[in-house]
Amino acid sequence: MQKMGETEDERTAQAGQLFENFAQASTCKGTLQAFSILCRQMDLDPLDYRNFYSNLKATATNWKAKALWTKLDKRANHKEYSKAKACEGMRCLIIGGGPCGLRTAIELALLGAKVVVMEKRDTFSRNNVLHLWPYTIHDLRGLGAKKFYGKFCAGAIDHISECIRQLQLMLLKVALILGVEVHVNVDFVQLLEPPENQENGETGWRAEIRPLNHPLADFEFDVVIGANGRRNTLDGFRRKEFRGKLAIAITANFVNRNTTAEAKVEEISGVAFIFNQKFFLELKEETGIDLENIVYYRDNTHYFVMTAKKQSLLDKGVIIHDYIETEKLLGQDNVNQEALLSYAREAADFGTNYQLPSLDYAVNHCNQPDVAMFDFTCMYASENAALFREKNGHQLLVALVGDSLLEPFWPMGTGCARGFLAAFDTVWMVRGWAQGRNPLEILAERESLYRLLPQTTTENISKNFDQYTIDPVTRYPNLNSSCVKPHQVRHLFIDGQQDSGLLECGGPTHRSVNLSRQESDIRPSRLLLWCQKQTQGYRGVDVTNLTSSWKNGLALCALIHRLRPELIDFDSLNEEDSAKNNQLAFDIVESEFGIQPVTTGKEMAADQDPDKLMMVLYISKLYEMFHNSPASVAGRLQSGVLCPALTPHPSHHTVQNAMSFHLLLFRTSAPPAGEGGEQNKVRSMATQLLAKFEESAAPGGAPRSKNREGFSDWLFVAPSLPMTALTTGCLFRCSLYPDLLFVCFLRQCVVRKEFPQNLGGSDTCHHCSKRVYVVERFSVEGYFFHRECFRCDVCGSTLRLGGHAYDSQLGKFYCKLHYSQRRPNHLGCFCFIGVKVIQRQLEEVGEKQRDLEERGVTIEKVLRGEAPGEQHEHELLQMWFKLVLEKNRLARYEEELVIFAQELELEDRQSRLQTDLRSRMSIDDSRKSSVELAEEQQMLTEIMEVVEKRDTLVSLLEEQRIQERAEDRDLESLVLSRGYQFHWT
Repeated sequence: MQKMGETEDERTAQAGQLFENFAQASTCKGTLQAFSILCRQMDLDPLDYRNFYSNLKATATNWKAKALWTKLDKRANHKEYSKAKACEGMRCLIIGGGPCGLRTAIELALLGAKVVVMEKRDTFSRNNVLHLWPYTIHDLRGLGAKKFYGKFCAGAIDHISECIRQLQLMLLKVALILGVEVHVNVDFVQLLEPPENQENGETGWRAEIRPLNHPLADFEFDVVIGANGRRNTLDGFRRKEFRGKLAIAITANFVNRNTTAEAKVEEISGVAFIFNQKFFLELKEETGIDLENIVYYRDNTHYFVMTAKKQSLLDKGVIIHDYIETEKLLGQDNVNQEALLSYAREAADFGTNYQLPSLDYAVNHCNQPDVAMFDFTCMYASENAALFREKNGHQLLVALVGDSLLEPFWPMGTGCARGFLAAFDTVWMVRGWAQGRNPLEILAERESLYRLLPQTTTENISKNFDQYTIDPVTRYPNLNSSCVKPHQVRHLFIDGQQDSGLLECGGPTHRSVNLSRQESDIRPSRLLLWCQKQTQGYRGVDVTNLTSSWKNGLALCALIHRLRPELIDFDSLNEEDSAKNNQLAFDIVESEFGIQPVTTGKEMAADQDPDKLMMVLYISKLYEMFHNSPASVAGRLQSGVLCPALTPHPSHHTVQNAMSFHLLLFRTSAPPAGEGGEQNKVRSMATQLLAKFEESAAPGGAPRSKNREGFSDWLFVAPSLPMTALTTGCLFRCSLYPDLLFVCFLRQCVVRKEFPQNLGGSDTCHHCSKRVYVVERFSVEGYFFHRECFRCDVCGSTLRLGGHAYDSQLGKFYCKLHYSQRRPNHLGCFCFIGVKVIQRQLEEVGEKQRDLEERGVTIEKVLRGEAPGEQHEHELLQMWFKLVLEKNRLARYEEELVIFAQELELEDRQSRLQTDLRSRMSIDDSRKSSVELAEEQQMLTEIMEVVEKRDTLVSLLEEQRIQERAEDRDLESLVLSRGYQFHWT
């Protein structure tokens, strides 16, 4: 209503100024206050949620406001919202005003629902910088993020954006504009059921809150959504706990004075120990600070985050006493705050090469230096995403979003990205219910989508962000929204008619049984029986035990011949030449199957019988690979003929893709690009290639790489030093011969090794010359090591298969950094994030391997009579054998992780090449020299190679996921058919 004496122009100017004050408010309290003043001065009723947005648009008509209305109108015109009629009459309560809760509220408001958000705090104080995936940046820009915060995504690193506080403020303002009610300083306690014996059933579901006299105490709702973080207070959601190795993170915010000197300091999108050991070793030597990784982003503050090692924190006095319990270890009473401030400042100074002029701490909402140390060892995930409750004639849809649903692994930065996806999925469920769909069907669809959520990455969601809506089909390629059936979620409809006691418990749960596809119960007697069957009928072979029967090498050669007859000419073997027979077998098994030898041919031919434990360890690996296959099935696989009975899922194409991928991965030189053609073709080809990559479909829809001519010529080419390729094992877990996918192509791309003649015995470690027991034996390039003795000759860091290089002339091993010195110091953000995850998993695998080896050595000493023991030999042997099997599985997993790290390098390499090529293409060709044009041509060739490699991997990964899902279903059916149940404790 226009006030008396006020002209239209004055009113318009006032409305514009009030709206600008609201848009630029920098705190939660300031935003709510500015919004209240705007509504009061302009006679707008914020409780009129149906008409508030249109009334505000009519009032605020300055150009800045109009630009925002254009963006919001575009979003509101999505067909899924049905012009704000899709959820008309629906009342929704959202617990928590974090980014995911507010993003959910915005979507529900666009659907036409009445939405109320309650938040227990009245300040947004988290300065932590967020990782934003490309789609989240696109989504926030579509909501007008730039209108509220002009520096949105203006940093040097595209996919790193604002602190949580800024993001919350943006979303809060959009929510208020769309008619969402936001109440601060209100704490949710519990749900209140509709009372019994109501004559007309007027009172529905409500919430018990604090303060008790708050107006929200009388608010009745049809939908309640928990978005209050890991402390979720809604009943009915069991939580699974995922616990890893101890991980201690430190975050620090320093004052950014926005000087020229500060602007020149390079941000660090990721330095990880696995890729830059020199940096961390120098940091430790100079300062005593021992980190796993460090990141630096420049935003409103200079933001550093690092993962510190516990012993370093103890040595520097940051942690006062060492406790086993993490809560006590990082408790406030056990942390020296001054030492923590010094530790973080010193690490930040070294990480930026002392280039920041001053490192003064910013202050947090408690007016204290903004530094924090916390544990991210444990993560929680809800067992289900939603449920229905029905009581006294009133139904209630209950759902979770954000960290309440799926807590992210902190260094990966998936919180907002997966949180927003879950918000859209949840809103889609609410829409379905409002449209009259059956509750069980809605729950089944929601749980199907929830199964996808932990698997989502920037690579496997749809790339056409303009098409994103709340409809899951627009976001997930090849979506199967019915993999969970309605009868499977019957327990999530709680109406008092079934026992829902288990559901009512919301604490963390652990399985009492651990089911695994790869778990097996192999006994030495069964191993011997298998060997006897496989070698039956061969000349000179009579397997009666696991020692002397294998001495002359014929039994091992016969076993190989039965499995792969094309690999060995058994009739040409001489029974008297034991050393040659055994060495031939060891070489073939290593090059073809990726299984390392545990001894040498000469030792096998020695006077005494082969060691039983050593033979059990070695033959068990062949057994694990082939025991489910009939004779020579591997040979038929090699030739492309698969036995139908052994292939429940089409896998020939998978094998071909595996061969293609690994040949590409290990290839170090490509056929030279043709020199013909005109130089201007480079620009058109590059433009098409970059456009294709940026607009390409998600992994599920990615085109399969075709077999290319001349593929067999792309063999491993040795570098200038006589380095040799390594058998790194199979990349993917497969129920059919998990290592065979790797084996099929290995001899085509690996240079045959010539072992030195002066090798030591297999019982002696090449590095320390001490005794190495069978269970801890580690074979590389014909040498034998303790695992901890396999180290780089330059820096002394522990090496892993696939992550090392070998100089056969000098007989020395190196980490790849000190061999090539070609790794970049700073990886792309997402490459770095993935490397951090792989690094931590490699460390955990290493710890588990060391533990297994220690236990195995203890048992082995008893079996050899070198230590006293009370248990029966048969029991000890069974225990030792199980340790060996577990160690084999860990070794395969470790090899897979190393190859994944290599794939991440490809991703980072592609990103850097694309950036460089774009920069070069911005210059007109007429201004370039012939050398620059040739470099551009070479760069394009390299990009095409990388894209081709990654296309092959993407196709193979998708097929592998499909196969693993099918195997999971088969396993579940098998377990249930035998009368087993999944139990929770």
